[in-house]
Amino acid sequence: MRDWGVPGDQVAVLIVDDQAPFRRAARAVVGLTPGFEVVEEAKSGEEAIELVDRLTPGLVLMDINMPGISGIEAARHITAEHPGVVVVLLSTYQADDLSADALDCGATAYVNKEEFGPAVVQDLWAGRAQT
Repeated sequence: MRDWGVPGDQVAVLIVDDQAPFRRAARAVVGLTPGFEVVEEAKSGEEAIELVDRLTPGLVLMDINMPGISGIEAARHITAEHPGVVVVLLSTYQADDLSADALDCGATAYVNKEEFGPAVVQDLWAGRAQT
């Protein structure tokens, strides 16, 4: 049973990034996106794995480069253990520059941080079943 107080029609979101400014920006974007609510933030891949195990959010917005376990490795673990959780990788890389690991880690999509906004969140969620 989920205990984070998100109404049943809201998608619970976990934001994972080692940089506080981007966590704040992502929280603002999610706050502007109808139907989505941030339930927690993590600063590392390890913390993300622990929080997903405990909270089972619907959507994880995951930075790729973090100290310790990378977002790619954390995404691989999360999607293996929680196949219903949608993981979206975020970074400043251009999509063509992503490593093969990023493409096969189980994440639903990759979004450049500069393109991240409410419409992107809604489109990714709407298209999750088609991936």
